[in-house]
Amino acid sequence: MVAAACDGACSGNPGPGGWGALLRFADGSVRELGGSDPATTNNRMELTAALAVLQELATLPRQPQLAIRTDSRYLIDGLQSWMPGWKRKGWKTAAGAPVLNRDLWEQLDRARLPGVVLQHVRGHNGDPDNERCDAIAVAWCRGQGVPAAVPTAVDPAPVALQQLLGRLELADRLCRGGFGLTLVELAQLLEEPVARVAERQGRWRWRDWWIEPLAEGRWRLQAGSAASHDGDG
Repeated sequence: MVAAACDGACSGNPGPGGWGALLRFADGSVRELGGSDPATTNNRMELTAALAVLQELATLPRQPQLAIRTDSRYLIDGLQSWMPGWKRKGWKTAAGAPVLNRDLWEQLDRARLPGVVLQHVRGHNGDPDNERCDAIAVAWCRGQGVPAAVPTAVDPAPVALQQLLGRLELADRLCRGGFGLTLVELAQLLEEPVARVAERQGRWRWRDWWIEPLAEGRWRLQAGSAASHDGDG
């Protein structure tokens, strides 16, 4: 797993609704999910989509710090900021009113996964995964067949670029998390022979990161601006 996204839609709000989600893998393949409810709200569909993604991710290998992209501030703020206060107040808001959609919030709370974060994207702003999830959600909302995805070009270059994107996203998350890598893990990330990586001495540069030696034969990625420019790999 290298990427995930979700979205919800509703006609009337309340009214018939739908949700859509997708999971993107390092080999370029994509798994799409979706569903509907005849009487619901847009917020419930946003929460349902996120819950479906988390339940799928629980059974799949994934990159560290995998981000689920969503255009719902309600989902992000509720799960990452508001929920502790709701719990302290017995699932009441700051104004003392019962929290709406408590059933879904409780399910989302139980479905949390270590290292999986929510990332906000602006809706209808050109993000391809967000646009695709929106199309799936709207189709389910309207009771239509899910529209076909834009076909991938036959040229093998897009697959190679997708694999590179997966490696770069992984490197960025490893860097932000401050994780240590073994020699074998580092060689796999760089796609270099283990023996060649083992020959490296001191700190050295790889793309936008510095590779820093740690104790016990481990290595850590640092952002390029976080270290002095004393050489390039």
